[in-house]
Amino acid sequence: MNVSKAFLVLLVLAVTYVSALLVEPFLQFVLAAVLLAYVLFPLHRRLEPRVGSAISALVLVVGATLAVAVPLVVLVAYVAAEAIDLAGDIDEGDVELQALEEGIEDLTGFDVNLAETVSGSVETVVELAFGSATDVFASFVHTLIGLGLAAFILFYLLKDGAALMDWLRDRLPLPPTVIEDLLDGVSEITWAVLVGHVAVAVIQGVIAGVGLFATGVPNVAFFTALMIILALIPAIGTFVIWAPAAAWLVWTGEPVLGGALFVYGTVVVGISDEFLRPLIVGRADVSPSVIIVGVIGGLYLMGFIGLFFGPIVVASLKVVVETFDEHYDSLELLST
Repeated sequence: MNVSKAFLVLLVLAVTYVSALLVEPFLQFVLAAVLLAYVLFPLHRRLEPRVGSAISALVLVVGATLAVAVPLVVLVAYVAAEAIDLAGDIDEGDVELQALEEGIEDLTGFDVNLAETVSGSVETVVELAFGSATDVFASFVHTLIGLGLAAFILFYLLKDGAALMDWLRDRLPLPPTVIEDLLDGVSEITWAVLVGHVAVAVIQGVIAGVGLFATGVPNVAFFTALMIILALIPAIGTFVIWAPAAAWLVWTGEPVLGGALFVYGTVVVGISDEFLRPLIVGRADVSPSVIIVGVIGGLYLMGFIGLFFGPIVVASLKVVVETFDEHYDSLELLST
């Protein structure tokens, strides 16, 4: 490699590094825009011939904002209020945990303080999710800027997405057949994760939430939101919420409701996962082990958006290895 080539490589690496530093503070919003663009692009391709590329992208951005961002903000605010109320109720003793504490002590011999434990856990979750009071304004400004940036990126990804993909195809040092195999495989995996796991988790969490509401469990919105998140992790799922809720109903003098909730959770909620996932995903299902590794690793590496991107990245490894195995010999022949 001569001096000119070495300098050019260093220049590319330096600019890439600085660009990554600029994007990092808003990485969550950038990745969210990429996912939304992937989901909305088929609609854009149908709408574009009728109204033009720019108008189609603008309509979809506005529609996504109204359909996703606004309800999400309202839901988060409502869930946060419920979580704070729940912590306050526990501190004041309004939630009747004494019977459950006595039952646990009778069965195990351990003296437990569920009120203190649950209250501290709820307050910790709220603090982790929304920050301390002194950080609220800074978080609000950061979120506002991030949402605006995400909308801006989403608009141009939809408007110029086809041109961007053509640019990538021209720049990647691979034959067209290899590029298409990679893109098709990653696209199939992305759809399987987003629809087969995210959508199923939302449906399953809502179904479990209906059971909590029907049996009179308080703070349903908070626990439903929590179950949706937990449903993204196959090894945990909604069981860790509705099963203790059923036990709580039994210990507080509602054995019929508690038994009904347990049966509902075991039969309806449990079967919904086995029924919905193959129905929605089809042949592109992703192994639960991949989901677990991707979700946990994604949370550590990317934050909340890692719940979605983590499994996609891990599952894409299979596509890359299969493509490598299928085309490696032909690439060797082309290079000789």
